[in-house]
Amino acid sequence: MRGFDYSPFYRASVGFDRVFDLLDNVAGQTANGYPPYNIEKTADNAYRIVMAVAGFADAELNVTQKENELLVTAQSAPNADEGKQYLYRGIAGRNFERRFQLADHVKVVGATLTNGLLTIELERAIPEEKKARAIQIEAQAAKPALTN
Repeated sequence: MRGFDYSPFYRASVGFDRVFDLLDNVAGQTANGYPPYNIEKTADNAYRIVMAVAGFADAELNVTQKENELLVTAQSAPNADEGKQYLYRGIAGRNFERRFQLADHVKVVGATLTNGLLTIELERAIPEEKKARAIQIEAQAAKPALTN
């Protein structure tokens, strides 16, 4: 069920469908804080997502980008806890799926796992045809006025 009706905005705007879809998606997401993460801006067109994924090996993590969505999933190995008896279990280690909406032209350029932190490097590479460019104005000589 949608909490807000965007139909009046659809009538008054062109090309903003995706914005309203994103608002719906954000409103519909649950407030699951696992795993914790940071989003950093490292340069004008570079970003970094750092996720705390303690207990997961690199083979158990999957980072996928499809269009403007980044999906990070973890599947712990089956039977990894077989034969273990916990007196207290404070390390979550549960499977997860975390989605991030990316702006246009943002691409994943790398991912590393170090000391239980998954670091995903992102870069916005705007194509040349999309960048602003200066248009040179050529002045033309004024035509002489006709006299009778």
